[in-house]
Amino acid sequence: MPSAVGITLEQAQAAVTAAHKKAVAIETLMNIAVVDAGANLVAFAHMDGAWLGSIDISQKKARTARYFDMPTGAIGGLSQPGGPLFNIEHSNGGLITFPGGVPITDASGEVIGAIGVSGSTVENDHAVAEAGAAAVK
Repeated sequence: MPSAVGITLEQAQAAVTAAHKKAVAIETLMNIAVVDAGANLVAFAHMDGAWLGSIDISQKKARTARYFDMPTGAIGGLSQPGGPLFNIEHSNGGLITFPGGVPITDASGEVIGAIGVSGSTVENDHAVAEAGAAAVK
């Protein structure tokens, strides 16, 4: 059987479950995507009633966080006009540079994937993504 690239399915599902639980706790509807170390989709959840347009955004947030191994909100700060990464969102088939995507690390701190969440305010998206990432160790 081939080995997983970074995050395992079990870990990815744990991240989705924790993110879903946080979304329910803050009473919001989310799309939750988890990618592996190669930025390939491993697990996904579309909460009943969550925005359809946020499906793509959640996946792009996860890939963006993995491509650069930093939260998408941090990339957003660097991509403003005059910033060192201005216009980076046009690369890699389209990136998302506002909060809601975070890298997922293992117990040793190695990046093994990322989670992207979309469907509410960027503050809520980030909080739900952080809850999902924290569930993986």
